[in-house]
Amino acid sequence: MKKIILAIAIMLCSTSIASAQDAGKWAIVPKMSIYTNVGDAVVGLGASGRYSITDNWRIEPAIAALLHRDCSIDVSCDAQYLFHIGDAWAIYPSVGLTTNDIGKWAVGLNVGGGFDFRVANNWDITAGLKWQPMFDDRRTNPVVIMVGGAYRF
Repeated sequence: MKKIILAIAIMLCSTSIASAQDAGKWAIVPKMSIYTNVGDAVVGLGASGRYSITDNWRIEPAIAALLHRDCSIDVSCDAQYLFHIGDAWAIYPSVGLTTNDIGKWAVGLNVGGGFDFRVANNWDITAGLKWQPMFDDRRTNPVVIMVGGAYRF
């Protein structure tokens, strides 16, 4: 069993080492989100910025306008760890903080993950799913489905 775990760890590390060198690079990500588990589904339109701290670690601050009868806003910042799968694919778990005013202002966590797929030299298609457990007893915790395009520079 120890040999299997060691082999998996070596594969993950070698995949990370063989990845493209992205440290210090930025990306802008316009995106559309669907917030579920909040009564009626709510559509969010917004953007995020991505900054690669290392080849595998990046942060992603984001803002989205939530388009429902009481227009509101969602502001978040996530840390993501990239697993580079081949030349064009990357998957990542994500964790961070969020604040929004769906109903009233509250602060919570983002827990989820997603993937990036390189479609051109500087363009990626990105998609993700995250759960937002809020530190507010009276509201349901949204599940957010996101799709977007990332321009890397």
